[in-house]
Amino acid sequence: MMILNIVLLLIGFFALVKGADIFVDGSSNIAKAFHVPSLVIGLTIVALGTSAPELAVSSVAAIQGSNEIALSNVIGSNLFNLLMVLGISSLFKTLPVDDCVVKRDFPMFIIAGIFVLIVAGHGVLPFRILSMGMNEEAGLVTRGAAIALMVCFIIYIVYLIIHSKGDNAETETEGAVSVPKSILMVIIGIALIAGGGQAVVSSAKNIARAFGLTETLIGLTIVAVGTSLPELVTSVVATRKGETSLAVGNAVGSNIFNVMFILGISCSINPVASNVASIYDLIILTAVSLLVWAFSIHKRSINRIEGSVMVICYALTMVFAVMR
Repeated sequence: MMILNIVLLLIGFFALVKGADIFVDGSSNIAKAFHVPSLVIGLTIVALGTSAPELAVSSVAAIQGSNEIALSNVIGSNLFNLLMVLGISSLFKTLPVDDCVVKRDFPMFIIAGIFVLIVAGHGVLPFRILSMGMNEEAGLVTRGAAIALMVCFIIYIVYLIIHSKGDNAETETEGAVSVPKSILMVIIGIALIAGGGQAVVSSAKNIARAFGLTETLIGLTIVAVGTSLPELVTSVVATRKGETSLAVGNAVGSNIFNVMFILGISCSINPVASNVASIYDLIILTAVSLLVWAFSIHKRSINRIEGSVMVICYALTMVFAVMR
């Protein structure tokens, strides 16, 4: 059984890499054909596609009542997107960050994250959390809060679409792949990414459980990393192809999608109870978000040094998750 899981893990990785390559090409071609900025494509189509594994895992977890996985998967995925996806991508090439990302998109998911922190920690007083056990219940993300998140997400997407029509993106269409073929490439890419992500998560969970890891730790680490591999592979491939706006947009857009849509759907299906460990993770996510936002504001880019700091921060976060 262990050998079968390892083989499935390798097949999943291959599907992720190949799917991301096809997906980036197809998305870029569509952006050029319709004169839509690559950033907008990254924040919408690419972000939605690469977040398909998170959507599947968190929704199924909510239906099955696995609250710890539903919430920790979203938190862990966002930590991975911010620190590892952007951090590793910046090691290949300095990532320029558009003004609209700094002024609009970063504040959007930071505010959404703080909202979830307040709702999830509603039953925990600021100083009382220090005397509580990690597995004690802290609060509840209700259906009302979930619907509010989804409504805000829909408004955000509509705003992006309307705003992009006023952007005169200079794109080269000569020699570009036809739109129908590009759409087919996007569909094939999404299928490979989603399938590969599910294969990786399924096999990784089985391997992790064989070593006796807890559900919260599995959700924050193995599942979160597994479902975020599409974002990592897509952003690295996009960076190497020179589509740095697509890489940044993908990571930031995925975080917005995770917090507002995936968590929204999951908590609408079944209100998700949080524990003290989740509150600590949400606090860390908020602090990390502010750090990466600060890096982005500075010179409107993320360089190799800042990327290295981000990768180290992720490693420390995972050590804390394992040791607590």
